[in-house]
Amino acid sequence: MPNTKRAIGDSGEAVVADYLTERGYCVLARNFRTRFGEIDIIAANAHYLAFVEVKTRKPNAKIAGADAVDIHKQARLSTAAQGWLLEHPHTSLQPRFDVALVTLAPGGRMVSLQYIENAF
Repeated sequence: MPNTKRAIGDSGEAVVADYLTERGYCVLARNFRTRFGEIDIIAANAHYLAFVEVKTRKPNAKIAGADAVDIHKQARLSTAAQGWLLEHPHTSLQPRFDVALVTLAPGGRMVSLQYIENAF
């Protein structure tokens, strides 16, 4: 399994990007940053513009990934998404916020992926 927190996060984001691509999404951006926060993945399909927060954990983590997407994190994601929409006003897709919960085993193998559409 990747050793650093950043490497673990990057591995989880790669898993989710592949998951979305396999389901017909086009990944438009990864790690989109504004002064208000970062969006892990921005992806689009024929109907939706998905702003995706990815939480990657090791098996038996003490804190669940979903618990880290609290109301404060949701507010930062919403503000960052507004930044994306201001920079890309041409989209007519329905925006939504998704959360992906990834569990990686030692060696970086995916144990589970729970993808929650329209999470908040």
